[in-house]
Amino acid sequence: MQITFLGHASLLITTAGKRILVDPFISGNEKTSGKIDIKDLKPDYILVTHAHQDHTLDVEEIGKMNNATVVSNYEIATYYESKGLTAHPMNHGGSWDFDFGTLKYVNAIHTSSFPDGSYGGQPGGFVLSSEDKHIYIAGDTALTMDMKLIPMSFKLDLAVLPVGDNFTMGVEDAIKASDFVECPKILGYHYDTFGYIVIDHKESIQKFSKLGKALILLGIGESLGV
Repeated sequence: MQITFLGHASLLITTAGKRILVDPFISGNEKTSGKIDIKDLKPDYILVTHAHQDHTLDVEEIGKMNNATVVSNYEIATYYESKGLTAHPMNHGGSWDFDFGTLKYVNAIHTSSFPDGSYGGQPGGFVLSSEDKHIYIAGDTALTMDMKLIPMSFKLDLAVLPVGDNFTMGVEDAIKASDFVECPKILGYHYDTFGYIVIDHKESIQKFSKLGKALILLGIGESLGV
């Protein structure tokens, strides 16, 4: 399984012969300018954690371009179905076996509404199980005790956690979250895109390493094997 960081909270995951795009906010992100072309992504699936513009900006265009299936909560799925996309609705606590593996839709604490004011349901995250690996994609969330439920069902190989603070968990709470999910290997995301969420990379990595944990901060377009 390979994960490529596309900036902000956008990821491209290749596994079991499929391409899975997470929360595409690319065309409107100045950090990705000249680095990522949405025409090159070619996803089979698009996972959407919640409806905010910095997670959904390119969903419709990329989805229609590739006939990709949008996977999200019921409200987000039906929103995109009304725009002519294929969608698979889920809700919290539910799992589904796809042709690339299994997704479980888990709790997150945040808000969720589309730029046009449409209701985006309740935010969530995903546990992706594929090729004998388990990855937790937290989405935008505060630290929550619900994270302690995840290791009761999954032995995680990687946790993808927001670390930018202000709108989500910051580094200190991400360290606690890594304890809650019992995974010492963390891929950080949702940082640096805007002034509110700029972090000190060196300091953040050191805070994790002092506790025997690894915080990985990929450059835009860089990949990580799991």
